[in-house]
Amino acid sequence: MTKKYFLELAAYNCWANNRVISWLNQLTDEQYNRTIISSFSTIKDTCIHIAGAEKIWLERWHLIDNPIFLTEEFKGSKQDLITIWQKASADIQTFIEQKNEAEFQDKFSFKRLNGDLFYMDYEKTFTHIFNHSTFHRGQLVTMLRQAGFTKVESTDALTFFREIEK
Repeated sequence: MTKKYFLELAAYNCWANNRVISWLNQLTDEQYNRTIISSFSTIKDTCIHIAGAEKIWLERWHLIDNPIFLTEEFKGSKQDLITIWQKASADIQTFIEQKNEAEFQDKFSFKRLNGDLFYMDYEKTFTHIFNHSTFHRGQLVTMLRQAGFTKVESTDALTFFREIEK
């Protein structure tokens, strides 16, 4: 896979995350914190998970020892989370921009959340993080509707590509 491909996915990821964040800004505290059956029990917890995953991959790529996963540590406000999430999404794009395409297949080591040492190609981690965020954004759409928020719009890549080609 090419650098251009991953840069397009990174731009899509930022766009889709920002669309979700615009919805979060319209939620009441009750909707944001309402218990809803899904992978995570609230919209808030699902957002913390997505932002935390993007942030921890950045820390792994930068070889930071013992990165902190937000799911276990985050105590901030919705706005604090939005700031972290937007920064992580933008920093992923910057990381890919600055990486030499020849390095995409290089393996790097990192510790999984359970402490096990693991090796993976950069490009596989790029694929993973974009797929992971897309999966959980889809869950958020369902959770938002169950919480009574109906102003959701498409976060499909097709919509993104159509919008950027205007």
